[in-house]
Amino acid sequence: MLHRHPCILKYVSSWRKGSIYYLATEEVKPLVQVIGSQTTLQICIGLHSVLRALIFLHEKALASHNNVSITSIYVTPEGSWKLGGLEFLCKFTDFNQGYLKKIKTFRNEQSIAPEEAFASSEVQINPVAIDQFAFGVLTEQVLRLKNADDVPSLSDFRDLCMQSLKNEDPLLRTNLSTILNHPFFTHDFINIHAFLIELPLKTELEKEQFFSHLVQQLKTFPEKIVAEQLGRLLLSRMVLLDSTAQSKLLPYVLKPKIEDDNSEDVGLFSISTFKSYLVPKLLQIFRVRDTSIRLLLLAHLSAFIYAFQLDELKNQILPELLVGIKDHDDHLVSVTLQALAYLVPILGAATVIGGKRGKLFTDGRPNHSQTRQDVRMSKRINDANISIENVNSNVLELPERPSPDGGEDRVESPLIYAVDESAWSDWDTHETPNENIGSLELGIENDVISPVKDEMKEIDVAREDPKVDTTVYKKQIVISDITELDIKHSKCVQSTKEEVNFFMDMEPIIEKPKILHVEEVVPVKSVFDVKVNNSHADDDDGWDEDLNDWGGDNTIDLNN
Repeated sequence: MLHRHPCILKYVSSWRKGSIYYLATEEVKPLVQVIGSQTTLQICIGLHSVLRALIFLHEKALASHNNVSITSIYVTPEGSWKLGGLEFLCKFTDFNQGYLKKIKTFRNEQSIAPEEAFASSEVQINPVAIDQFAFGVLTEQVLRLKNADDVPSLSDFRDLCMQSLKNEDPLLRTNLSTILNHPFFTHDFINIHAFLIELPLKTELEKEQFFSHLVQQLKTFPEKIVAEQLGRLLLSRMVLLDSTAQSKLLPYVLKPKIEDDNSEDVGLFSISTFKSYLVPKLLQIFRVRDTSIRLLLLAHLSAFIYAFQLDELKNQILPELLVGIKDHDDHLVSVTLQALAYLVPILGAATVIGGKRGKLFTDGRPNHSQTRQDVRMSKRINDANISIENVNSNVLELPERPSPDGGEDRVESPLIYAVDESAWSDWDTHETPNENIGSLELGIENDVISPVKDEMKEIDVAREDPKVDTTVYKKQIVISDITELDIKHSKCVQSTKEEVNFFMDMEPIIEKPKILHVEEVVPVKSVFDVKVNNSHADDDDGWDEDLNDWGGDNTIDLNN
């Protein structure tokens, strides 16, 4: 028979391989391995769980455990004690002295009741008394080195177990249901733990009264004990779906406590305790595809999102949120999209929404930190920099000087002396004797070329030294009368200039038609050529027969 109880080790599966039997249960550790790290309060809660499991077997299952000891107790990762070792479980109807003798060699010797040694076939042993004695031995072993001040009525409970439960007379042993009401098991923490376990059996009025004062009660206990013993129960499905718990309890449970925050709405757990005990449970709850549960988690996500690691957010939380935006419920999709916004500052927009992004918007807000004077000054500096750049470009790229034919404008260029050699093309003489050319070059060199060289030196210096302020120019001399100009007359050399034909490209081009020459094919003579005389051709040409083959005398002369 299969028995289920919150305080009994959960059975998963069993199988046989050869002569060996295997049993699979929930994840637990033997109590012997962790008893050294258990606090007095944890032991108190654990003994309370074992006691409730034994009462269930005696009153509901009508069976006895027959092997209650420290080796039959297991501890879950959350810290809950579970009663195991049910291989010696026996119903009251099947219990007898012969059964006890059969299993005696496999049981814990310290947990065997004294009456079993003196029992006979005529005396009937009470199976409940066997479990009572074994529970007394268990409490003595786990509370041996604990301080009596840690939990109320600890010393009184220890004396009760020594005098009553371990009494040699089975009739003088206290009933387990009575021990459950001892002050050692009725303080506030035990009552809270028991109420959360039995929550489905409570009425709505009892739930409302319980959750209304639960936060103030939990703050009186160490947060590590509360998180380890009650964290799983506080995040159970029954608590999450209760309306009173959603408004009175969960805002304090799902909000990690901030250091140096003494306000009344501070959370129950610090960030380190929250990460150790509540985050693993929240990761499991996020896998639950229940609309009410998901909406509740998303409503408080901003309060505890920073308690997750980056890989937990990226690999576990984000995929579940992306599933939520594909649901038919519009409200769930809306809340899920708001929750995704909390992940963007942590994981980045590329991770949350994916795809390629670009700079599509600009920031057009005015910079109020600068005054108008600063803006004007910066504008002047920018204009000055632009003018300097323009001047530098003008110096590097000098404009072409117009020909000195007396037709220049009155407004002269500030760089009038920076000219190219090609600007003097109109003064060159191409068809004069060598003597005239020499005198002409001498005059130009003395009167005109020398000032240009001086100015070109200044320009070259400005090019070589970038530190020289190129914006400073010499004051130009304005000549009011043309007679003041020192112009030397040169001989007028009449050179015939070639007239430019501007319509050259417009003349039509008439091309002669191209004639294709085909080579004449010379006939090649062959020995197989036959000259045919068309005068004797008739309709039967080509069908003639050789009559000589038939003995005839008539022949056809091909030469005729």
